[in-house]
Amino acid sequence: MLICMEALRVIAWAVSLCAAAPAAEPNTPAFYARWKHGPPSDPNFFPIAVWLQAPRNAAKYKAAGFNTYVGLWKGPTDQQLTELKAAGMKVICDQNAVGLKHRDDPTIVAWMHGDEPDNAQARPGGEGYGPPIAPEKVVADYERIRRADPARPVLLNLGQGVAWDGWYGRGVRTNHPEDYLQYVKGCDIASFDIYPAVHSHRDVAGKLWWVARGVDRLVKWAGPRRLVWNCIECTRIGNEKVKPTPAQVRAEAWMSIIHGSRGIIYFAHQFKPRFIEAGLFADAEMLAAVTKINREVRDLAPVINGRAYEDWLPAHPVPVRAPRHDRLRRVANVLFGVDTISGEGSVAADYRRWRKSPYDFAEYVFAVNMRDKPTEVEFSRSGFQPRTPKPVEVLGEDRSIARGTDGWGFRDKFGPYEVHIYRVPW
Repeated sequence: MLICMEALRVIAWAVSLCAAAPAAEPNTPAFYARWKHGPPSDPNFFPIAVWLQAPRNAAKYKAAGFNTYVGLWKGPTDQQLTELKAAGMKVICDQNAVGLKHRDDPTIVAWMHGDEPDNAQARPGGEGYGPPIAPEKVVADYERIRRADPARPVLLNLGQGVAWDGWYGRGVRTNHPEDYLQYVKGCDIASFDIYPAVHSHRDVAGKLWWVARGVDRLVKWAGPRRLVWNCIECTRIGNEKVKPTPAQVRAEAWMSIIHGSRGIIYFAHQFKPRFIEAGLFADAEMLAAVTKINREVRDLAPVINGRAYEDWLPAHPVPVRAPRHDRLRRVANVLFGVDTISGEGSVAADYRRWRKSPYDFAEYVFAVNMRDKPTEVEFSRSGFQPRTPKPVEVLGEDRSIARGTDGWGFRDKFGPYEVHIYRVPW
């Protein structure tokens, strides 16, 4: 009787999760194809952008693996667009008179709102701060931008309130996350920024998982009709004592992708101890790391942009001692799961299928430890198993992992905030 009751409990749990599962994520290439002059709909394209940088550095950013600028200082201007076009760099910018004059220029792939309208806004004359821009105003501006040029999507970048309800920079709208359900109606691509590695508040500082939490929430709020991008840090910004490590930046990038972000925007400015607009270029170690991350993401773009989920189910039901980001997901007729074997970490993972050709089929797992504690996990999936399973390849690490007795599953260890990318061949 106890066994039967336990079986019924598990069945009821699974049924309830399926009933509550949100709609599938948008198909990324098909999403961009909706616009004549939108971002490339090529499955090999993943937006790797930089925020508000001078076009004179576009060739350097191109060499570091970037393909998009977001924002132009007092622009766009004719000269800025000429420089970006010469470097082969796409841009998302304000819809000013110059931008509209270039409406047939494929260099411009999207329009954008003013930055962070959800934060408290400075009053004229330096008289403190007023409330955020109302969501209704953002939606009205979106409709105006679309009417002027329906051939491009519109990007809206929001602040850290997307992830952190207690963000006091929202003023009178602090602890009002319901606002974001309205803000996202004013865009086609929703983005946000939070920089935990260099954050000054004890609730956020050093807790990289805030990035993933914000992406999760924005994906939910945006729904299947919009794509989600997000910003990540790569300089000390304004923190004179702390700057992110290359490992932390890689963790944030893959947290973003695993949780559903389909575009990365690097914030490359440094404000202290002195202002450097292209702060990334002033740090040789970080520049090399970001270039490597960008190459890794670019090479895996067709996999990331591949099959969308038919269902998305929440956490795998195993006993845990801390909040987890592990998830059980359904891809077609396959259930993919992550179980913690030992340690206090919490691994988030994304499962993808990709067929390069009729004779080259593989499965991929992107995985990141969401905590600064080591852990060991086991990956598994249901469905048909290969008869003669080949070892799992750990990309970029020159090692492989033998599979378990079930023919597919495998285990691996993760250090704090460590990322592993697996190719599971057939």
